[in-house]
Amino acid sequence: MAKRDYYEVLGLAKNATDDDIKKAYRKLAMKYHPDRNQGEGAKKAEESFKEVKEAYEMLSDGDKRAAYDQYGHAGVDPNAGGFRPGGPGAEGFGGFAEAFGDIFGDVFGGGRRGGGGQQVYRGADLSYAMEITLEEAAKGKESQIRIPSWDECETCHGSGAKPGTSAKTCTSCNGSGTVHMRQGFFSVQQTCPHCRGTGKIIPEPCTTCHGQGKVKKNKTLEVKIPAGINEGMRIRSAGNGEPGTNGGPAGDLYIEIRIKQHDIFERDGDDLHCTVPVGLTTACLGGSLEVPTLGGKAEIELPEGTQHGKTFRLRGKGIKGIRSSYPGDLYCHIAVETPVKLTEHQRKLLKELDESLSKSDKHSPNAKSWTHRVKDLFK
Repeated sequence: MAKRDYYEVLGLAKNATDDDIKKAYRKLAMKYHPDRNQGEGAKKAEESFKEVKEAYEMLSDGDKRAAYDQYGHAGVDPNAGGFRPGGPGAEGFGGFAEAFGDIFGDVFGGGRRGGGGQQVYRGADLSYAMEITLEEAAKGKESQIRIPSWDECETCHGSGAKPGTSAKTCTSCNGSGTVHMRQGFFSVQQTCPHCRGTGKIIPEPCTTCHGQGKVKKNKTLEVKIPAGINEGMRIRSAGNGEPGTNGGPAGDLYIEIRIKQHDIFERDGDDLHCTVPVGLTTACLGGSLEVPTLGGKAEIELPEGTQHGKTFRLRGKGIKGIRSSYPGDLYCHIAVETPVKLTEHQRKLLKELDESLSKSDKHSPNAKSWTHRVKDLFK
């Protein structure tokens, strides 16, 4: 049976935000969760839950969502050479705490269990805004960025306790990091409020790291910007987000691209636009005109009598986008400039030109047509 559209599964439009996707997943996952569906409807609820979870895994990942939006299910099907999803439903229903993760938090166990019985949480994702020029966006570049990082505290060697002391087992949760509460038919597991899930209490915290066992430092990352990247696109750097709790995996770093305003060009997808000022004489007489491109220069031939607003298209002089097979085009918009601060001699010449042109019916057909229409209007 053919798969349903992921947006349809979550009941969302294609322009849904990340928050919309998360809220829809939370609502539907709670609805089809096996703890809430027993008896005859359990099998159908299980299938619906897997479907909802697969849709969320695809649409909550920026790269996978982009591939799905462009190519549909083929873009994220591992057998079709697309992105490989993280095995939707692969962990089975014994791994619900991992499946819900940050969505359900403490309600169903929050994180997974570490070797010592403590809850393990994935670190938060980080966002970094990188500003680049239009030329860098077109050609790509390699750059270095400095981001905050965490290193083991050299004073306490990661224990969080003041040298000469040690952490004690939390008496509230007996070292498990969680406490249980019963609410109606549900047994709710929550993070221990005293040890915050670590299972330990530090009577005398380390004065260097204040009991965290780690200190914040900066680290340098090499970032490769692909050629053709556009405004608002994100680059994912796996594992360079905030560190996890109790040995949990680190989050990811998302580098969001912002392109500086260019002095000459405006970008529209893969196409470029620019305004080319042309003198009145050149517009009247025509001739060759040199125009800039991102890669250098090009020439366009102005026909005699070129009008203001005329657009010339230079094929292949735009930008080759990340997913494009061919580069876009450059559109040159002509702006005829009227001369200012004329001398008396220049004024006299223009008046003579105007008198000469007024005797011809061909020098300004648009103006004559407009004049006749105005006269007809007031008859």
